[in-house]
Amino acid sequence: MSDLLSVAKKAKNASYKLASISTETKNLALKLMADNLDAAKKNIFEANELDLQQAKNLVVRGELSKAAFGRLKLDENKFRDMVDGIRDVIKLPDPVNKKLWAMKLDDELDLYKVSCPIGVMGVIFEARPDVIAQISSLAVKSSNAVLLKGGKESVNTNKAICAIIEKSLYQAGLPDGTVNQIFSREDVSQMLKLEKYVDLIIPRGGSKLVKYIKENTKIAVLGHSDGICHIYIDKMADWDKAIPIIIDAKTQYPTACNAVETVLVHKDIYKEFVPILITALKKNEVKIYAEPELCAQFTELIPMTETWAYEYSDLALALKIVDNELEAIEHINTYGSGHTDCVITEDNTVCELFMNLVDSAGVYCNASTRFADGFRYGFGAEVGISTNKTHARGPVGLEGLTIYKYKLFGCGQVVRDYVSGTKSFKHEKLD
Repeated sequence: MSDLLSVAKKAKNASYKLASISTETKNLALKLMADNLDAAKKNIFEANELDLQQAKNLVVRGELSKAAFGRLKLDENKFRDMVDGIRDVIKLPDPVNKKLWAMKLDDELDLYKVSCPIGVMGVIFEARPDVIAQISSLAVKSSNAVLLKGGKESVNTNKAICAIIEKSLYQAGLPDGTVNQIFSREDVSQMLKLEKYVDLIIPRGGSKLVKYIKENTKIAVLGHSDGICHIYIDKMADWDKAIPIIIDAKTQYPTACNAVETVLVHKDIYKEFVPILITALKKNEVKIYAEPELCAQFTELIPMTETWAYEYSDLALALKIVDNELEAIEHINTYGSGHTDCVITEDNTVCELFMNLVDSAGVYCNASTRFADGFRYGFGAEVGISTNKTHARGPVGLEGLTIYKYKLFGCGQVVRDYVSGTKSFKHEKLD
């Protein structure tokens, strides 16, 4: 506990200094991060290969899923995206010390709502080593310190990447303790008790991890537990759009939290549409689960053994026939995880109704659920996707890593004068 406490204190002290670091210094640190990671690619790949070899045994013993093993592999594309993501963050405007709102309370008594860093973030993630660079770059640009806890299966890759990041921040003159790495489950348990030093916990993992964290800390938690995403095919859908969207949403990255898990089809078109959908999904080796009544009509379907609130995280999805868009909306709000859901339709009324009534962080019309991503939204990168209804929702980028404070500039005013009626407030909005 003493070692972790000293790390947390160091991070807290760093967060105070980071609040006044210039944009130029932060961007220099990010440029050095990207350049140094590029230069160290060979060493990072070697560390990742060591993790992969060890992880194969975990898969055999059933301690690591195949999906997690897939997320662990750092290939050329992931590495390029990781480095490009850092460079994209450089281009983004600094989110700190922005005047969000201003009010003249009285002459020479001006109130400003100004963005500021959250402070110290504790981020817990599984398998994906490229997450370290994403989170660190966003933390630096938003002037936050961060404690990083990756999975044991990626420890060698995480150490290699984190060492490069720490070196880069030192070269740029950022305070010691800006980016910190912790390793054990015991560290996580202890970190959850450090509400005096840690301001926000961001879990990136399965529902068990998120549930455990929420139940064992007083610190604010930002994240999502499940990614049960839906696509509703309306009777007025364009099938030439629907099929490619479903295929992309399921197969482009089947283990992603924004991959589709359930397809809902309007009853008026299902007899013609479902055979086409089955053919397309089978071509892409996707298993399709459905209720017995529907399986009786289409022999290629597999009887469901899970509930509608199940995240397959694989080349598999559930299929259901609904009476109309209202039943589809009710199903999504009942069984969904509030992540990302989509309607395929050419009917503007149905589209508007769906997008207004579905209670999710992302609601789409005629587009793949896989667009739910900070990089694709233009955030540069993300620390995760939040289904919370406070502070930040959806992909959380730079803006989601800031909070705000109120700054009041006066010239000797006291409240007594306003209470007594000697003076009165003007309350004029300022540009």
